[in-house]
Amino acid sequence: MANDNPDSASDTSEQGPGTPPRPDDPAARPDEPTRQPADPAARTAERDYATWGPPNPGQQNPVQAAYGPPVFGQPPAYGQAFGQQAYGQQAYGQPAYGPGPGGPPTAMLPAATSEGSRPRRAGLGTIAAVGLVTALLGGGIGGYVGYESARGAGTGSSAGVLADPLPPADPDATPLSPVEAVAARVLPSVVQLQVEGVRAAGEGSGIVLSADGLLLTNNHVVEAAANGGRVVALFQDGTSAPAQIVGRDPSSDLAVLRAQGVSGLTPVTIGNSDSLRVGQQVVAFGAPLGLGGTVTTGIISALNRAVSVGQESGASEATVLSAVQTDAAINPGNSGGPLVDMQGALVGINSAIATTGAQGGSIGVGFAIPINQAKRVAEELERTGRATRAILGVSLSAGDRTSNGATIGQVTPGGPAEQAGLRAGGVVTRVDDRPVTNGNELVAAIRDHAPGDRVTLTVDGRQVDVTLGGQTG
Repeated sequence: MANDNPDSASDTSEQGPGTPPRPDDPAARPDEPTRQPADPAARTAERDYATWGPPNPGQQNPVQAAYGPPVFGQPPAYGQAFGQQAYGQQAYGQPAYGPGPGGPPTAMLPAATSEGSRPRRAGLGTIAAVGLVTALLGGGIGGYVGYESARGAGTGSSAGVLADPLPPADPDATPLSPVEAVAARVLPSVVQLQVEGVRAAGEGSGIVLSADGLLLTNNHVVEAAANGGRVVALFQDGTSAPAQIVGRDPSSDLAVLRAQGVSGLTPVTIGNSDSLRVGQQVVAFGAPLGLGGTVTTGIISALNRAVSVGQESGASEATVLSAVQTDAAINPGNSGGPLVDMQGALVGINSAIATTGAQGGSIGVGFAIPINQAKRVAEELERTGRATRAILGVSLSAGDRTSNGATIGQVTPGGPAEQAGLRAGGVVTRVDDRPVTNGNELVAAIRDHAPGDRVTLTVDGRQVDVTLGGQTG
C-alpha cells in the first residue's frame, strides 16, 4: 500500500505491532475524518481485514476460536465444541477469562496489518466471538447445574416440593360447593338400619321424619323383622337405638318405624316431586354395602317410570312402582335412603336398581319412589299402621303383548271402571296426560294417585272420566 499517510510506518515501528494507538494519534480521535482507499475493492478488503483479521491460513479468526476451523461438509461435533474447545482450551483457558500459556489470546486483540501499520479497533468479528463463547459458556454452566440438580434428586439430596411443609389445615378457607352444602344439611337426617329376622338378616337406610324418632324406609328393608325380629337404627353422630315397626305397605314398598328413647333428631325437609325435571341435579344418601353416610350425585334421568319390583328385591310380593329414575349411584343398602334436590329437599325414596348381573351393583339406573306418593302413604302408616291405595277396578289381560296400550281383561262388578262404562277388551292408551304403552304403566299411573282422585282415561280413542276407588293394603 502506498505510504501517502502522514502517520507513516515510523509511527508503527515506534508503537510496535499490536500496540494500541497513542492519544495524539488521529486514529484514536473518531471525530476527525480518515482517508479511505480510492479503490472500492481495496475498501472492501480493508473492511474484511479489520473485521476478521489478516488472511493468514495459520492464524485462527474469532469464529475458529469458538468452533474450530470451518471445514465444509464436516460441521464441528458437540463433543469437540464442548469437550475440547469450549471447556478445555478456549472458553476457560484463553478468550473468556484472560491469557493462557503462550501469550495473549488472539481473539481478544485487534488484528495487526501485515505491513506493520497501526492496529485497528476490534470489529464485529471479535464481538461475535465473545458472544459465541459466552453463549457456549452459559449453556455449559446451565447444563451442568441441571445435571447436578437431577443427580441430587435421584440420590435423595433434594426432595423438591416434598421438602416443603404442608399448608395449615383450614376447612373454612374454601367455600362449600353445592353438593357439600347439601350433604352438610341432609346427612344428619339419614339413618343406617341393621335388620335381624328369624330366618334372614339385612341392612338398609332410613330417613328421619321427626325429632322424636319417626323414620321412613322401604318395606323390603325391614320385612324380615316384621315377625319376631329386631331393627337397630344407627345415627350420623355415632349413637344407635332400637326401632319398632309402626306400619308397612308392601304394595307401595314403604314402611314407617320409630326409634326408641331418642330426641333432638334433625328431620328431613320435604320437597315436591311434581316439580322435578329431567336433567335436574340430585343427590342420593344411604349406606350402600354397609358404608353408612355415603353421598352420591347425579341427575333425574326420567320421570313416571313404571318399575316392577319382585321378590328378588327382598319383598314378599311383587309390586309396581311409579318411580323417578336417576343415575346417582345406588347400591344394595341404599334402599330407604333419601334422594334430594340441590336445596336439600326430599324428592324421593331410593328403592330399586337395574342390574346386568348377579352381583347387583349400580349401572347408573336407579329408581326412587316420588315423595308426593310416599308422604301420603307414610302419613296413613303413622296414623293407622296401614295404608290405602287407589284402584281402577279392572284386571289386565294376561295375554296382552301390544306395545300401544294396556288391554282390560276383566271389570270388577260395581267398581270404578264399571261405573264409568268401561268394558273388557278396551285398550287404555293414556291416563290424563301420561302415555300408557303396557299394563305396568297403567298400574303405575293409577297408584300414583290417591283414592278418590278423578282421572281421565283414553280408551279406544275416546276419553272416559273415572273416580278411583281405594283399597287397604
